[in-house]
This record gives sequence, C-alpha cells and structure tokens, in this order.
Amino acid sequence: MTNQDYGKLVDEHAKPSPMGKDLVWAFLVGGAICTIGQGLSNLYQNWGLDKEQAGTAVSVTLILAAALLTGLGWFDKLAKHAGAGTLVPITGFANAMVSPAVEFKSEGLVTGTAAKLFTVAGPVLVFGISASVIYGMILCLFQA
Repeated sequence: MTNQDYGKLVDEHAKPSPMGKDLVWAFLVGGAICTIGQGLSNLYQNWGLDKEQAGTAVSVTLILAAALLTGLGWFDKLAKHAGAGTLVPITGFANAMVSPAVEFKSEGLVTGTAAKLFTVAGPVLVFGISASVIYGMILCLFQA
C-alpha cells in the first residue's frame, strides 16, 4: 500500500472534526482561564500586593493548578473537550512539563521522571537562553 492509498483510506474512515464546536470550546475554556487569572490578580491586589507582585502570584498559582490537575489526570480530560483553549501559555507549558514526568514515573526517579521532565522544557530553555544571549550581544554592539 502506498502513502497515497493509505491517506485515502484514512480520509474515508475518519470522522469529520466539528470545527465550530471545537472553536467555541477553545474560546470558552481559554477565556475562562484568562478570566480566572484576572480574578486572581484582582484578589491578590486586594490582599495588598502591588501589580507586579500580583502578576507573579497569579503565574505561580496557575502553574501550580495546571501541574496539580495534570498529576490528577483532570487536565487531559479538560483538554480533550477544550482543545487549544487549554494551551493558554502558562497552563499549557505547565501541563507539557508535568505530563512526561507523570508518564515515565514507573521508570524511576532519575531515569524516568527527572530525565523525561525536560523533553519539552529542554529545547525551550536552550533556545530561550541562546536567543537572550544573542539579543544581549546585539544590544551591546549597537549601544557602544
């Protein structure tokens, strides 16, 4: 069977995706996550934190919540219905960090959890740090 034949076979048997419903779910869940973040920011500011400190507290809270929900298996259930709505950057990244660690915990603490924890974060960190170093060098060259 050729790749084209296989592609046709898959297309014949695949259910069409309900794009309208998927878009609405993604919008509602992503909006809800952002609304929760704004509500937390307002709450933390009412508790006496300044805007910058409240932003940090919101980030930590959303990361903790996403990691906890991932560990309990609830984040994946939500993502199944919400699709891209759960990819709001901070919660999506937290899920991407915790998922491999949970999946490979049976292989041990070092070779499973610790090693797999950086399968997603590793490239992000490498390219993020590299880009910041290059940006800093360019900035130094143009300021001199």
